[in-house]
Amino acid sequence: MTQSTAPSTQDRVMIFDTTLRDGEQSPGATMTHAEKLEIAALLDDMGVDIIEAGFPIASEGDFRAVSEIAKLAKTAMICGLARASIGDIDRCWEAVKHARAPRIHTFIGTSPQHRRIPNLTQDEMAVRIHDTVTHARNLCDNVQWSPMDATRTEADYLCRTVEIAIKAGATTINIPDTVGYTAPRESAALIRMLLDRVPGADEIIFATHCHNDLGMATANSLAAVEAGARQVECTINGLGERAGNTALEEVVMALRVRNDIMPFQTGIDTRKIMGISRRVSAVSGFQVQPNKAIVGKNAFAHESGIHQDGMLKAADNFEIMRPEDIGLTETNLVMGKHSGRAALRAKLANLGFELGDNQLKDVFVRFKALADRKKEVFDDDLVALMQDASSEEANEHLKVKFLRVICGTEAPQSADLTLTVNGVDQQVTATGDGPVDATFNAVKAIFPHEARLQLYQVHAVTEGTDAQATVSVRMEEDGKIVTGQSADTDTVVASAKAYVAALNRLILRRDRVGDDRRAVSYKDVS
Repeated sequence: MTQSTAPSTQDRVMIFDTTLRDGEQSPGATMTHAEKLEIAALLDDMGVDIIEAGFPIASEGDFRAVSEIAKLAKTAMICGLARASIGDIDRCWEAVKHARAPRIHTFIGTSPQHRRIPNLTQDEMAVRIHDTVTHARNLCDNVQWSPMDATRTEADYLCRTVEIAIKAGATTINIPDTVGYTAPRESAALIRMLLDRVPGADEIIFATHCHNDLGMATANSLAAVEAGARQVECTINGLGERAGNTALEEVVMALRVRNDIMPFQTGIDTRKIMGISRRVSAVSGFQVQPNKAIVGKNAFAHESGIHQDGMLKAADNFEIMRPEDIGLTETNLVMGKHSGRAALRAKLANLGFELGDNQLKDVFVRFKALADRKKEVFDDDLVALMQDASSEEANEHLKVKFLRVICGTEAPQSADLTLTVNGVDQQVTATGDGPVDATFNAVKAIFPHEARLQLYQVHAVTEGTDAQATVSVRMEEDGKIVTGQSADTDTVVASAKAYVAALNRLILRRDRVGDDRRAVSYKDVS
C-alpha cells in the first residue's frame, strides 16, 4: 500500500498535551489536585486538541483528577493512559467516560529491550495487543495505541503490531521515541515506512511522541509531521522524564513561523503560551531556563551592539516572531508602592495572570509588602510574586511565621524560627554552618523528617541590592522527589519558605493513597 504524504495547505496537526501525565512524571513535579484542574482548564482554553489527563490506575488521586477533568473540559478531548491490561483499560474508561470526547490510550513495549519487561514472546505480545485494543474499542470509539520504544523496535515486528492494533480498532497510532534515541531523518523514515507498509494506515492518524535525551525532540516531531504524522504529543515547557518531552510551544511556533516550508495548522491560541508556561513552572517547581526557546527569559533579549542597533531600526532584523504572538506584552505602567489594585490587575493580566477578586486581594497585600522594600517592582518581580503566592495557596500544612538569623564571621550562626504547623505555632532556635543551614536545621527540629536535600539554588530575579532572590529546593524521601520555590528580597527568608514548600508537597505525597506511580510496571510509560 502506498500513500502520498505531500501536505496540502489545509493540513491540520492535532496537539496532544501530556503535561499532566508524562510531564508530571518528572521527579519532583507532582501537582496537587487543584493545580491539575487549573492546568487542564488553561490547556482547554488555549485550544489543545487532546489532553492526556493522567494514568488512572496509578493512584486514586490520578483517577479523581482524570475523572473531574473529563467532566469539566469544554472543547478538548480527554484521554487517560492504560497499560495493555483489561483492569487498566476498565479503570481508564471509568475515569474518562463522562468527557464530551473521551479517549483511551493503551500501550505496551515492543522493542527487544521492553519485551523483556512482561517477558512475552513476539507472538504472545501480538495476542495481548489484539485482545486489549479490542477491549478498549468495545468501550470507547476513540482508542489510541502506542508501541512503547517504537524507534528501537524491529521494523517488521513494528509493522506487524501496528497492523494488529489498527484491525482491532485503534483510531490513532502513536509512535513513541521513549528514550530519545532517534534522529530526525529516522523519525520521518519510520512514519513513511508505516504509511507505505501497513494495511489500513491511510485510515487512521499517526502520532509522534518524542523525548529530548539527545536534544532532538522538537526536530524529530516536526520531521514526523512532514512525513505524514498528524498528531504531536508534547508538554508545556518540555516538562517530562529525564531530559523532558517535545515542548508544545516550540512545535506550535515552529509551524507558525516556518509555515512557508511546513504548511500545517494547529488550533492553538499562541497568545496564551507565556501565561500557561509561567503557571506550569510555578505549580511544578521547575524553573524555565533563561535561554529556553520561545518562553525563556532571554528569548527576546538582545545584548550585542550589532543586534541592538538592528532591533532599533526594525524588529524583524533579529526577531523572527513578535513577543505579543506568545502573550508577551509591554505597558507603560510603572509599578511601585503607590500603585492601586486596578493597575496591578492590568499589569498581571498583561503578564498572563487572570485573577479573581479574592486572589487579587491576597496578591495585592503581598505586592504592597514587596513595594515597601523595593523602589520599583519589575515584571519579573511580579511573576516571582505570583509563583510564590501559588506555592503557599496550595500547601498550608507548614508555614513560616517568623524568622531571625544571626550570621557573620564568627560561628556558629543561628536561626530563631516560628513555624505554624497545622494552625499551631511552634518556635525553636537552631545553629548551623551558615544562616541557611541553621534555618533548615530549625525547620527540621520543629518538623522532623528523613528527606534528603538534593538541590539548593538561588537566582536573582532582577538587578540591584534590593533584588528579590528566587530559591529552588529539591528533596527526596523513600523514592519520592519533591520541589519547592519561593522568592523574597531576603535570601534566607526565601530559602526557609522554599524548604517548607517542598516539605508541604512531601506531606501531600505521603497522604495520597497509592501515590507511588512507579509501583506500576513501567516507569517510562510511553
